[in-house]
Amino acid sequence: MKRRAGERTTSTKLRTGARTSVAIAAKSAESSIRGNSAHFDKLSAALRIPHTSAGSVRRSALLLLSGGIDSATCGAIARRDGYSLYAMSFCYGQRHVVELDAAHRVADALDVRDHRIVDIDLRVFGGSALTSDTAVPKGRSLDNAIPITYVPARNTIFLSYALAWAEVLGIADIFIGVNAVDYSGYPDCRPEYIAAFEKMANLATRAAVEGARLTIHTPLISMTKAEIITTGVSLGLDYGLTHSCYDPTPDGFSCGSCDSCAIRRQGFAQAGVADPTRYA
Repeated sequence: MKRRAGERTTSTKLRTGARTSVAIAAKSAESSIRGNSAHFDKLSAALRIPHTSAGSVRRSALLLLSGGIDSATCGAIARRDGYSLYAMSFCYGQRHVVELDAAHRVADALDVRDHRIVDIDLRVFGGSALTSDTAVPKGRSLDNAIPITYVPARNTIFLSYALAWAEVLGIADIFIGVNAVDYSGYPDCRPEYIAAFEKMANLATRAAVEGARLTIHTPLISMTKAEIITTGVSLGLDYGLTHSCYDPTPDGFSCGSCDSCAIRRQGFAQAGVADPTRYA
């Protein structure tokens, strides 16, 4: 690593010509500059060392990130709890692909270490208004009936991809922003579903068999949308970065009347927080 001109060397400076690994250099530098938080932060960022403060190393977690309110808040909670984040989003043939732009913005705001977009085409079998030409319902009363915007097995598919990448990365914590209170009746947002998937994951992976038990974190699962928004605001999350609408206009404005827009509007109103969404 090259030092800047005039920069003081640390108490563990390397011998001239000595060859050492980046990992050893990072550990040595960290030890010598614990009293200088700004310097440590800069070094940690350069070497991609996750941390919360000088000398405090973070655990890593994988976040399923859609770009909506729930996944963004879930990520903010994970950061608050001391996790360094990797994030995974999906281009799955959804009509509201603009959500991926929001996912990029949120990933940047959360200082995600690596954000992967996975391309899969769920339009090959459709079965949902989000992955076919079926019209998105507008202005319907919100209830727990499973609507046509349900995408068959979507969370099972997403969690399976996340499980695979987490095992490769050596990560034992996955965060997903599912919610069983203010939601559209989707069966794969319920706590019993998450518990069943976690049990399966701990039977199906080499990491789990060898003792690295996986945990799926669902910090929003019993919160109302208003409570989720209030939590995010308290953590400094900018909801203007997020997107919720199932049927946005070509220029990215939210329709204002699909289920997702209705739940979003209601959540901001009940939280007493100004809704930053651009509605058509």
